[in-house]
Amino acid sequence: MLFRCLTAAALGLTAVLATLPASAQEPDRIMDKSTVWRPLTPNDKLVVYGIDDPAVSGVACWYTQPEKGGIKGTLGLAEDVSDISLACRQVGPVQFKDKFKQGEVVFSERRSLIFKSMQIVRGCDAKRNTLIYMVYSDKVVQGSPKNSTSAVPLMPWGTEASQKCGDFVR
Repeated sequence: MLFRCLTAAALGLTAVLATLPASAQEPDRIMDKSTVWRPLTPNDKLVVYGIDDPAVSGVACWYTQPEKGGIKGTLGLAEDVSDISLACRQVGPVQFKDKFKQGEVVFSERRSLIFKSMQIVRGCDAKRNTLIYMVYSDKVVQGSPKNSTSAVPLMPWGTEASQKCGDFVR
């Protein structure tokens, strides 16, 4: 009975993971800072990563996430906590590459061996012409209320007028 339940759970998990979007890019590791010293294994640390929005040129995001050290962290078996902060900014003229839907995944990354992932999603506040980015983590069974949000008001860049994000929402 237990074996059947585990088999069904594994098959369900495989189906869920198959529907998750793959990351279009690898994040750039910017810096890290140790938070817990460990004598013979890597330390626990906070790591800052940077990514470019794959569908909106001129916008970049940086997120900070804790990474476990120790033996489990070294072997990739530690489940990282859901505390992730996010900051997104306009870094050049904004150009939308295609239409997008509200809540579309910009970046996704596994946070544990099987069950947890981190997602960065994008939306548009058309009234304020502002892109909204949110980071959260989720599990197969339940999500986490821990999240962070960042807003990028679309502004003119040099002589180029700003585009309206509402024109690109499906």
